[in-house]
Amino acid sequence: MNFSTLIKTSLMSLKANKLRTGLTVLGIVIGIAAIIIVFSAGAAIEELILSEVQSFGSDIIETEIKIPTDKKGLAGEQQSAASLVTGAQVTTLTLKDMKDINKLPNIEEGYSGVMNQKQVSYLNERKKIFLLGTNASYTRVDKSEVDKGRFFTENENESLAEVAVIGNKVKKDLFGPSRAIGEKISIGNSKFKIIGVMKERGSVLTLNFDEYIYIPVKTLQKKMMGIDYVVYMVHKVNNMEKANKTADKIRAILRDNHNIKPEYNEETGKVETNRDDFRVITMQEMMDMLNIITEALTFLLLAIVAISLVVGGVGIMNIMYVIVNERTGEIGLRKSVGAQKKDILIQFLIESSLITVLGGILGILVGIGASYLIYWGANSFGVDWSFVIPLKAYFTALVFSLVFGIIFGLYPAQKAANLDPITALRLE
Repeated sequence: MNFSTLIKTSLMSLKANKLRTGLTVLGIVIGIAAIIIVFSAGAAIEELILSEVQSFGSDIIETEIKIPTDKKGLAGEQQSAASLVTGAQVTTLTLKDMKDINKLPNIEEGYSGVMNQKQVSYLNERKKIFLLGTNASYTRVDKSEVDKGRFFTENENESLAEVAVIGNKVKKDLFGPSRAIGEKISIGNSKFKIIGVMKERGSVLTLNFDEYIYIPVKTLQKKMMGIDYVVYMVHKVNNMEKANKTADKIRAILRDNHNIKPEYNEETGKVETNRDDFRVITMQEMMDMLNIITEALTFLLLAIVAISLVVGGVGIMNIMYVIVNERTGEIGLRKSVGAQKKDILIQFLIESSLITVLGGILGILVGIGASYLIYWGANSFGVDWSFVIPLKAYFTALVFSLVFGIIFGLYPAQKAANLDPITALRLE
């Protein structure tokens, strides 16, 4: 029996039991649709996160505080993160570090940052608002822009001036349609003169910059918090190709300033970072890290989806097993008139494969539709979600469906192929 005849025979068999075929296909459709949705969501999340990160600028190097540990590698990073979450503080990162880093030839300029939260009031309006203490170079390094008025100067920072630039939402909450420039607001026990209003920026990586009040970092340190350290620094580089070498030089400066003796790994020859009280990361390293996270998340979700496909595959095997029992007489008759064992085996494998391929195609269409609905819904709520389905999603879906059809159809097909024609006709 030729291949085209086998396919026609298989299609006729599937059409003869439409309800049973439809229910079997449904299990595959759900699993394949889930694969498309997972890949689409993973790609959209990756694009969303990368666009958020890139909104800070692609030509920056960030330095942040880190808790030193005795453990190396991932275990040390986890211990450091856990210590910060529980309230441990690092007070060694200072404005002197920033100035020393600014002297590097590949550094254009940089700013530091420290945050606090205070009660802010204007007339009858009162609200707790985050304060960001930073340098005058903030708007030249970051992508934030002043909408009205101006940003504070470095002279105002050095003189501990009580001036403030408010976020767009802060302006609306405290002043409404009224003019804010030149007015004074109470921050804690101090009066600050508003000299600028920032352009609306929205949330970036869960941080809503429109809800911040920007004040000189030294004013926040000395007059309000009584500290002399910062939490992070951001530096703009001139040449991105030299970013990694510049990051290494920043680490060397900070280790020297913080009296940290370099400890070298015997195998790699690189300096171990577990004893550092800081972390230096380039934007490319940050993007690579985020890519690893999103890929791991996608893989985890696919593993969960695979379970539903296995359930669908078991359903196919059960249905094909029932079909073999129902068609015992047909199998016996065909073998008695000359059908080969391989013909019977191929026919039943084709039937199971047709079920899964049909389920795969329908699942892809359902997955595309569901992904578009997610895209539409996310954008309706103001989330910059992309409608994107990678080519590997289609490939994975079709391969999964075909492989599962063969795997779970193999045992029933072998059972059918191994039936003795005389016994099969007698059972019928």
